[in-house]
Amino acid sequence: MGSFSVKRKHLYAQGFTLVEMVTVILILGILVVGVSSFIIFGTRMFVESSTVDQVLSQSRFALERMTRELRSALPNSVRLNGDNLTYQCIEFVPTEASTSYLAMPIAPSAAALSGTVMVDNLSSKLAVNQYAWIYPLTERDVYDAAAQKRAQINSMSTLANQMTLTFTANVRFADASPRQRIYFASAPVSYCVEKAPAANELTLTRYTGYGLVASQPAPKDMGSGVLMAQGIANALTSSADLPFILTPSSLVNNAMVQLQPRFNVNGETLQYRHQVQVINVP
Repeated sequence: MGSFSVKRKHLYAQGFTLVEMVTVILILGILVVGVSSFIIFGTRMFVESSTVDQVLSQSRFALERMTRELRSALPNSVRLNGDNLTYQCIEFVPTEASTSYLAMPIAPSAAALSGTVMVDNLSSKLAVNQYAWIYPLTERDVYDAAAQKRAQINSMSTLANQMTLTFTANVRFADASPRQRIYFASAPVSYCVEKAPAANELTLTRYTGYGLVASQPAPKDMGSGVLMAQGIANALTSSADLPFILTPSSLVNNAMVQLQPRFNVNGETLQYRHQVQVINVP
């Protein structure tokens, strides 16, 4: 009798056991925690570095602009004021042009409506309503019309290398310049470190267009300004920590402005110490 064998096919159900699933979940959880921590740390570093870079960029831009404008300031036009609590402002008149005058109504001569200057490439720099100064020795000479050191231009006419300036009213300048220098500018500029509205920080704001005033105005009297920098942390109540320090000019020294704003960013302090010399050659 022959023999035969029966082959049985067993169907095995395929899958994971509970132990395997729990093990995989634990491993994936550990990986997710590690990767997310790395991503969060990297993101935080990026945000903090971006914030620092932004503060550095805006502060450098603001100081560079202040420096350039101060270097071109009208002689003896720089002045400071503040209330030792909420603001400190530095004000000056940026010079737009200068040249030598040939004929001007200067005391003791009679007042006149016009004067003559050398052209010296002034055509593109002079404009109607600009002011002309001759020999400003003090801030009063710059800002107070009663000092008789400035006149406002009404019109101009050029002939050859000379330009005739017609003023808005008869004028007689109080003093002659030893070098016959005459300066031209339109409006003063103020940079103010002040408390930001509804915020516990100081900001740097640039004001202009408010006109020449005998007494240096406060920020509230200058209209709306342009925000230049934020996050300033100087103590306005301390004379040693003021953002601006002015050393007035003398017979042997030019005026010196020290810019030392201090910035707080991400718990770190950054302070600039920059000196700007304002040439005193009236």
